[in-house]
Amino acid sequence: MRILYAIQGTGNGHISRAREIVPLLQQHGTVDLLISGTQSDVKLIQPVKYQLHGFSFIFGKKGGVHHWETFKTMNLPRFATDMRKIPLKDYNLIINDFEPVTAWACKLQGLESVGLSHQAAFQSQKVPKPKSIDWAQLVMKYYAPATHYVGFHFRKYDHFINTPVIRSEIRNLIVSNDGHYTVYLPAIDDRLLVPLLQQLPQVQWKVFSKHCQFKYRAKNVDVSPVNHYEFNQSLASCTGLFTGGGFEGPAEALFLGKKLLVMPMRYQYEQQCNAYALKQLGFPVIWGSNKNWLPILKSWIENPQEYEFDFPDDTATVIDEVVSRFAR
Repeated sequence: MRILYAIQGTGNGHISRAREIVPLLQQHGTVDLLISGTQSDVKLIQPVKYQLHGFSFIFGKKGGVHHWETFKTMNLPRFATDMRKIPLKDYNLIINDFEPVTAWACKLQGLESVGLSHQAAFQSQKVPKPKSIDWAQLVMKYYAPATHYVGFHFRKYDHFINTPVIRSEIRNLIVSNDGHYTVYLPAIDDRLLVPLLQQLPQVQWKVFSKHCQFKYRAKNVDVSPVNHYEFNQSLASCTGLFTGGGFEGPAEALFLGKKLLVMPMRYQYEQQCNAYALKQLGFPVIWGSNKNWLPILKSWIENPQEYEFDFPDDTATVIDEVVSRFAR
């Protein structure tokens, strides 16, 4: 059996999940990997057969998407060329993790594909979503269309939705609490974060930033470039995680029993939905409309969080079902 696994390269979550899923798919046949987009700090272990331009949302430095940089990366002629050059009919199963080139190529050629992603969960009306302008929901629905969907979310909101894929390296971490707080906000410059965090001098902060090149310390704040291993170690030993509105990062913090505070990127509908779902589950959120973060940060630090999440290690079962149901 030949399997094509197409992965969105924006952010870390898609590739982090793929690192866990690829070996499971390889148990069923030959797997070719396709990645489009940029902005990920995590790399696949396995070789990538197709590296495409795709469409990427470019992170800004003030809490949102950088619209102009995002617009400049879009190349519709190249997108059309890339769609035509993938030999999709050579594959018995096409799996798509929110990757638009392969998704639209399949749609235009009338081929079946499986949307296997967190975003696939948003096909359900039962998933918590804030009120939003219609175009944002349309982007989520049509960015990477598929004929079948298997989703992941914090809860099993619908029959085709599973709990998060927690990577083996996270499941195997030795969990402790040395009192510091870990921060990962890729859309905010560390030079904006440090002065705020210094206003809580009793707290030790470890900030991982996409916008710095070298480690430095500013009073009670340690800042480092994003490093996969160091971040995991910091997460395992921290009291809590202050992060964006992504999916995998918050899910891993919940799995490890860490306190969680999220701040979704402005103009990023998926992150707004994730934060809305976490808010319904009782977690604090800093919204774009919150001009003064300090009271929310202080309350988060001072108050405990009590919750119970069961994220069983059933990824192999999910992949087995995908292959048995949808391979041709």
